[in-house]
Amino acid sequence: MTVGLFGGSFNPAHDGHAHVAETALRRLDLDRVVWLVSPQNPLKDSTQTAPLADRMASAGRVAVGPRMIVSDFETRAGTRWTVDTLRALTARHPGVRFVWLMGSDNLESFHRWRGWTDIMRMMPVAVIARPGSLLESRAAPAAHRFAAHRVSANGARLLPRMAAPAWTYLTAPLNPSSSTALRAIAPKPCG
Repeated sequence: MTVGLFGGSFNPAHDGHAHVAETALRRLDLDRVVWLVSPQNPLKDSTQTAPLADRMASAGRVAVGPRMIVSDFETRAGTRWTVDTLRALTARHPGVRFVWLMGSDNLESFHRWRGWTDIMRMMPVAVIARPGSLLESRAAPAAHRFAAHRVSANGARLLPRMAAPAWTYLTAPLNPSSSTALRAIAPKPCG
């Protein structure tokens, strides 16, 4: 089985997230995409993060279809950092071929994540283009450090069966939705 792991705060989830997950599902020929809803991103302000139940529900509304699974695995496993979550998942499911999925906006800052080089060496990574980060992400430290391990978009279907490090950058029609923009227009609670 090949499974894409798509982690995030999903604060709230939106059709841009669905676009990333669906693009990966189709272009990598994955069996499933698991949306790993983070209990709290350690790199983000907790006062700006909605409760986990709200974010799980939000992800459930946009992760449509039987091959999309919304999970609170990080909460149940007690992991805080992506690298630890991925170690726990690979240990529990040794027969599954995992691919880490992220939008290109995350590739820009990926080198700031704890254990980012371990993630790149643990499983293949698919980066899906997002508006506002097309040029910056391709010049990111992670892109340079692992340039020799980049798989062309034409070979992306092979990525889930490749040994890490291996990564690809997938372009598709861009979806401009963003959680930051949605939070900015959301009604504020009274009181």
